[in-house]
Amino acid sequence: MDELVERVDDQDRALGAVVGRWEAIREGWLHRVAVTVCRDERGRFLVHRRSGHLSRFPGLYEVVVGGAVDVGESYEQAAARELAEELGVRVLPDLLFTFLNRSGLSPHWLGVHEAVVSDSVVADPDEVAWHGWLTEPELRSALLEWRFTPDSHEAFSRYLAFRTARS
Repeated sequence: MDELVERVDDQDRALGAVVGRWEAIREGWLHRVAVTVCRDERGRFLVHRRSGHLSRFPGLYEVVVGGAVDVGESYEQAAARELAEELGVRVLPDLLFTFLNRSGLSPHWLGVHEAVVSDSVVADPDEVAWHGWLTEPELRSALLEWRFTPDSHEAFSRYLAFRTARS
């Protein structure tokens, strides 16, 4: 069954139209997606490879965990739900920023969060084929060598810029 999402405008304002996510992707309609950059207590980043049977980007690596924002959900609620579903992690991540992301299958608003999580996550095998923890230098190398989703590249580069500007 297709997820239901709210259409939004180029200022991330709800238009009052509820559509299926695949329809939004196919038609290029803006909608919201929430992702989280996960770090452990030692500062390493969680990286995972998507399951091969997923309809979007099967087998590609990701440096973010997330998915569509359901109708009536906030970015933060969606990010927390996705962390619970995909990693078995119960935490309310911090929303860092949003931006209009034009990479990937279709344009969408992307809410980028950050969370510190235990390094003993229990990934859902239907969503995650493999996961591991990488230091920042290891992750920078992996981004050049492994096949990552377009959202991963865009979100992580903006995350690093945000973190640099914040410090």
